[in-house]
Amino acid sequence: MRILLSIKPEFAEKIFNGTKKYEFRRNIFKDKKVNKVVVYASSPIQSVIGEFDIESILNDDLDKIWERTRDSSGISEDFYRKYFANRSVAYAIKIGRVKKYRKKRKLSYYNVAYAPQSFIYLD
Repeated sequence: MRILLSIKPEFAEKIFNGTKKYEFRRNIFKDKKVNKVVVYASSPIQSVIGEFDIESILNDDLDKIWERTRDSSGISEDFYRKYFANRSVAYAIKIGRVKKYRKKRKLSYYNVAYAPQSFIYLD
């Protein structure tokens, strides 16, 4: 099962060039059958640019997640702390195999009318 995830272009690019091995989220999807993420690069790109397999999902307190992921996070600790401000738990999606599309795709390709704030199920 796939989800469409909105990701800032700078982080999406790091996923596809291999420098970001984790995608961090405040909340995570509930369906355990999700195994693939379709990446929507938000403004200014506003297109679907690729996909990646979910290797695993980490869920723990902020310090433990940062300790486990920092070397492959693709972000600074300051950014991490600000992103999770006022939260006690962090989710980190471990990125598996990545595939960047040759051509960007519009959301309509997936029968999606608007970009999700967080994610939407595709299947």
